[in-house]
Amino acid sequence: MDISARIKELRKKTGLSQSKFSAKFGIPVRTLQQWEQGISAPPEYLVRMMAYIMLLEEKNHIQDEEPIRGKNADGK
Repeated sequence: MDISARIKELRKKTGLSQSKFSAKFGIPVRTLQQWEQGISAPPEYLVRMMAYIMLLEEKNHIQDEEPIRGKNADGK
């Protein structure tokens, strides 16, 4: 899978629109569109940053969903 498909897949997996995804990473929407279409490619440092941030967010989301063990519904 090439980088354009990976970026598009990552954006769709997170459920973000092109405008929200581009705002998250401080890039113009048109730039993101060009990346997703394979017209141009992002610099490698930005690809790594996007992957790292999305991984951290996914990890935090999973941890937030884990039940708190050893506590009753009333918190005791």
